This record gives sequence, structure tokens and C-alpha cells, in this order.
Amino acid sequence: MTTPRIHLSARVLELTRNLSTIKELESYLHDVLSVAAELTGSESASLLEYDDVAKEFFFNSMLWFQGDAVRSARIPVHGSVAGWVFLHNKPVAIDDVSKDDRHYKKIDELAGFTTKSILGVPVVFREKTVAVLEVFNKPEKYTEDDILLIETLAALVGAALQNDSLEKKILSTQDEARELEELKNEFIAIASHELRTPLGLILGHATFLKELLNEAEFQEQVETIIRNATKLKEIIESLTSVDNYESGSALLKSRKVSVTRIIEDVAISFHEMAKNKDIALKTEIQPGHELLVDIDGGKIAIVLSNLLKNALTFTNKNGKIVIRGEQHVDYVKVTVQDNGIGIPPNDLNRIFDRFYQVESHLTRKHGGMGLGLSVAKVMIEMHGGRIWAESKEGEGSIFSFLLPVRNTQPLPQTPFKT
Repeated sequence: MTTPRIHLSARVLELTRNLSTIKELESYLHDVLSVAAELTGSESASLLEYDDVAKEFFFNSMLWFQGDAVRSARIPVHGSVAGWVFLHNKPVAIDDVSKDDRHYKKIDELAGFTTKSILGVPVVFREKTVAVLEVFNKPEKYTEDDILLIETLAALVGAALQNDSLEKKILSTQDEARELEELKNEFIAIASHELRTPLGLILGHATFLKELLNEAEFQEQVETIIRNATKLKEIIESLTSVDNYESGSALLKSRKVSVTRIIEDVAISFHEMAKNKDIALKTEIQPGHELLVDIDGGKIAIVLSNLLKNALTFTNKNGKIVIRGEQHVDYVKVTVQDNGIGIPPNDLNRIFDRFYQVESHLTRKHGGMGLGLSVAKVMIEMHGGRIWAESKEGEGSIFSFLLPVRNTQPLPQTPFKT
């Protein structure tokens, strides 16, 4: 039987194109077997996959109507054509299997099928033979063209198996990531809830003791307790803010607010910290601009406080920090610029991730849990805004965020995806 070359090429090309859009591997392999049988003029075809644990073959796919009878059958490596192809990693064509002891006759008995001739080629996956593609019972002898064709189809089978393996690994990894994320969020929620009550008691009693104690030595010790308990409270509140946003339980209490007033108030609250580090802290706002926008003022104050705290932390003595507020037609822009140590390029797109630390946790000197910037990102996005950072290592950083004047108004593109 001779198949026109143009028809052969079209069928193989169709299988090649379909390789990238496989929805069901079993269906695709069945199509490959059908093409293999048709284009070689064979009566049937099958795909035998090697079981690396059992050290034997099983039927992955077949065209036989008696497939159910042999689906659970196993074929040994030694004493079978598939085994010979597997061990030698090269094709074999046998025109009369009755004269060749490599043919495993038990499958014929199970299927009620008589194998007369056979062509088998290896299926390679990751440079390793993992299966054997076979066609059976061609009226004429199998030719070199038949071998080349089946080798081509075997390559497609190998690619299909590889794609399926990769897809399963991706899905498995995604499932694991989702489970880990759920566990992390559950832990954060439980930890935050369980820590609030005892921490509140510690702060309450410590504050009460501070009012009762007169000796300076005891006052200093109580103040240490209050200071560190307050720091823990801030961490818990940051965790809760991110968790509430991601779970959809966060609420905005929006009203017309002056961003200018927020900038001034936050700058004043950090004045002492800047003074202690000999850092010049100034604000720059266009005169007469209140920067009015519908926002939750408390949350935007937290955003600006976190950005300013970050700038103060990573700016050295005698440094400079400037907070700017700008009124645009469709949005308000706020920037916090410092001339501190800057951010390495590889870290720039990850600094808003929860718990991400630019410095190694073994060598970092500045403390913190990597929550401040992630909280800022969460709160800006709750308002439909955008936040990003620009930085040159050793020269400083600029953190900017935009708040839309109208929620339906699209914001301009920012330099970095956040």
C-alpha cells in the first residue's frame, strides 16, 4: 500500500500542530496510533510504556478492539520486541514473527489477535527511552520510509509525554503553593487574634505600673516593656491589615480628605526620629493646594508613615528626606525621596512582597519584618491607586503613590509593575 507523500506530510503536520494544544493526552496518543497504522498500511498499533519500578511494559494506548482484555497485561523486557527496542534503543522490523523468538505471543492469546509482522521504535523522553511505539501486520515488508515515519511519530509521542509530565508538575506545584498560602494566612489570622488579648494586657498593666512607680530605674524598665510591646502591636496590626485585604474583609471609610494635612501631620510625628539621626526632613507642596481626594485618611497616613519610616531606617546620618505632594487633574501624587543606601536592582520589584527583606536575615542591621511596604501597597490598592519605587544603589530611593480623584479614572502607567 502506497500513501501519497503530500497526504503523509499533512497528517504528520496536523499532529505536530496539535501538540501544543493537547487537552487530553489519551486522545492525542490514540490519534498518533491511528496515523501510524494508516500511513504505514498496518492493521493496528500500540504504545507500550516502561514501568521503571516493575521493570516491565504496560499498554499506555492501543487501537485493538480487544484492548480491555490486554489493558492490565504486562510485557517482559526479555523475550519481547518492545524489550529489545528498549534495551538497544533502536528500531526493529520483523516481517515474520513466527520465525523470531523476540515476539511475546501471550498478548496474541489474550487479545485473540494474530501478529504476523511488527515494527517497533523507541520513544525517548529526557534522553531516556521510556516507551516503544509499535505497528503490526503490514501486508508488504516494512520499509526504511516506514521506520522514518514511525520514528517521527515517536518523537511527537515523547514530546506529548514530556508536556503532560510538566503540566502535572506545574499543577502539583500550584496546588502546594495554594495550600501553603492558605496555611500561612490561617496561621497569621490565628496568631494575630491570639496575641492581641495578652499583648493588650501587657500594655495596659505596664502603663498602669509606670504611673505608680517613682524610681527612675523602674520607670526605664517599664518603658522598655511598653516600647517593645508597642512594636509587637504594630507588627500584629500590619499582619492583620494585609490579611484583611487579601481575604476581602477590609473596609474603607472614605471621605473628602486633605492629603496636604496628612503629609504635614506625618512629617511632624517623625520629626524627633529624624532629628535623632541628624537627617533633614522637609515637605514640598505646591502653595494653596490642599490635595483633596476621597480616601480613608487613616489608612493613607499609615501608608505615608511606613514609607517615611523606611526612608529614615535606610538613610544614614546627615542624610536628607523630602516628602512631596502634587495635584494633577485626575490624581494626587505623593513621593518620599531619600539619599540613603538605595535598593539593588534585583530586589526592586520584590520589595512590596510580604516578609521580603532586601538584606539577608543573617546580616541585616536595620530590623523589621518586611511588612511596612507590603501594608502600604495593600492600602494604596484598596483605594484603586498605584505604588512603586525607583532607586539607585548607593544614591537613594524614591517611593511614589498615586490616588485617583475619581475611581473610574484610569491612572497613568508607572515605571515598575507592583
